Amino acid sequence: MRGGGWCFEYDGSVTVLADSYQGKRLNSPNDVVVKSDGSIWFTDPPFGTYAFYEGIKTEAELPHTHVYRIDGQTGAITLVADDINHPNGLAFSPDESILYVIESRSEPRHFIAYDVTGGGKKLAKRRVFIACKPGETPDGFRVDIDGNLWCGWGMSPENDGVRIFNSAGAPIGHIHLPERCANLCFGGRHRNRLLMTAAQSLFSVYVNTQGVAGG
Repeated sequence: MRGGGWCFEYDGSVTVLADSYQGKRLNSPNDVVVKSDGSIWFTDPPFGTYAFYEGIKTEAELPHTHVYRIDGQTGAITLVADDINHPNGLAFSPDESILYVIESRSEPRHFIAYDVTGGGKKLAKRRVFIACKPGETPDGFRVDIDGNLWCGWGMSPENDGVRIFNSAGAPIGHIHLPERCANLCFGGRHRNRLLMTAAQSLFSVYVNTQGVAGG
């Protein structure tokens, strides 16, 4: 959403969770994950500022490298990472000891990993977790209870769909789709239905695992 993060309540009302940092307007919050302590972590690339197609064309007020945390109790927003070139999808490992973030403007794109420190409020030890091949475009992703990463993938017929990596970063599977997949989540009563948003369509498939709660 352009310039802020909103929560749509059950009664239809809208609550603004964050729209600025240190007096400057957020760029275009892109992806979000909720930690078990109720904190909300999100990326803020400038994609929504580039053209009217995705938002409102304007000059970004904040750098293109930031990941933020909103405290679940106070609502305070803090900067947790400022060293990712256009951060995109993000998710925690099942035990929440690691945060993974897609660096979407590195060449090639990377999955960046951080250790979660400071009582679950800070990040440390930045490293490349998965180095993608040229032309591969990871986007939004989620983690299952076994620590596998399910990531939207695409930009070519052989890559379009969902690429699956294990907790060591090795590719272990691929769901082929006729379109590029931009994002996904685990839904359903048991979090075992994978919902995939693609270029023009919404796909779903039941899988033999469960998504991490809150992720």
